[in-house]
Amino acid sequence: MTQQHSRKQPLSVAFIALLAVTLHQSFAATDAPPTAAAPQTTSPPPAPPALPERGNYTVTNGNGTACLMALMGLQLNVSFSSAAFNKTVLDVVNLQPNMTKSSGSCDSDSATLLLKADEERTNLTLIFSLNATSSKYHLSGVTLSAAWPHMSEPFSASNSSLDYLRGTLGRSYMCREEQTLAVTVNFSLNTFQLQVQPFGLTGYQFGAAEECQLDEDDMLIPIIVGAALAGLVLVVLVAYLIGRKRSHAGYQTI
Repeated sequence: MTQQHSRKQPLSVAFIALLAVTLHQSFAATDAPPTAAAPQTTSPPPAPPALPERGNYTVTNGNGTACLMALMGLQLNVSFSSAAFNKTVLDVVNLQPNMTKSSGSCDSDSATLLLKADEERTNLTLIFSLNATSSKYHLSGVTLSAAWPHMSEPFSASNSSLDYLRGTLGRSYMCREEQTLAVTVNFSLNTFQLQVQPFGLTGYQFGAAEECQLDEDDMLIPIIVGAALAGLVLVVLVAYLIGRKRSHAGYQTI
């Protein structure tokens, strides 16, 4: 009896130790903090392109003389349906002068500049009209056709009832500041460092420039600030002289 009892005792001790280890592992698993889910990262929006380079575009008439000249940087803002993203996207594209071919035609009251870029995947047409009675011209029509990657179908937009870039016959229109010319709901055109003259050119030289309102405002702001500073200096100087005069009068009274 004594020998049997001594053989069962080690077995009971081993069972209790095994049970303790199992309970400890289960409690440890229960108390362990839940694993944090990996944070979801979203790709940042694409950065806007840099300012476009300034292109030099000239249209000549039948006798080889210039009838339209334009210096400008152009940027296209186009909303289109994308097959790759399955949604409507806005793409901002700079027209690169070294990859753009220019052509066009001129009549007595109309001048057209045609720009073909990216191996003719981008075709931009600018039409200027002249009012012979008032001797004023303006940008009256813009047309864009494009076949860019990710487009569900070729893009086309046109408007022939515009009234931008107004100038006088024989003079050029200039605007150094960025301008946004709304063409359609899905297309607008940004211009930079613009100087254009579609009528009344003498040789290959621009006429006297008529500056846009944006440029005039930029010139007016420094003048206003300078005048305000000059007025402030004058007020301080007058106050100083008055104070100095009063102090001298006080000394004489004493």
